[in-house]
Amino acid sequence: MSAATLYRCPAPTDRLCACGRVARELRRTGVAFDEVRVPMRRAGRDEIERLSGQRVVPLLVIDGEPICDSRRIVEHLRGRASAAQPASPR
Repeated sequence: MSAATLYRCPAPTDRLCACGRVARELRRTGVAFDEVRVPMRRAGRDEIERLSGQRVVPLLVIDGEPICDSRRIVEHLRGRASAAQPASPR
């Protein structure tokens, strides 16, 4: 089982931003995750910078690995999901 934490903006819905896109993909792929809502201002994102070297969200930390950028995160999640599926018999 994966330990995942999504650091995201405080938007109240999963339809408005890239953070929501990542949250939807986490649910779609069945990855259990914790959410940490961070301030809109980058000045309050010290933990994000400590984890990833930058102050932007979304940031997914999964199995201790920080992944930035919603496209990269979604690609990573889809790759994990396809690797977890058993190969079809020939």
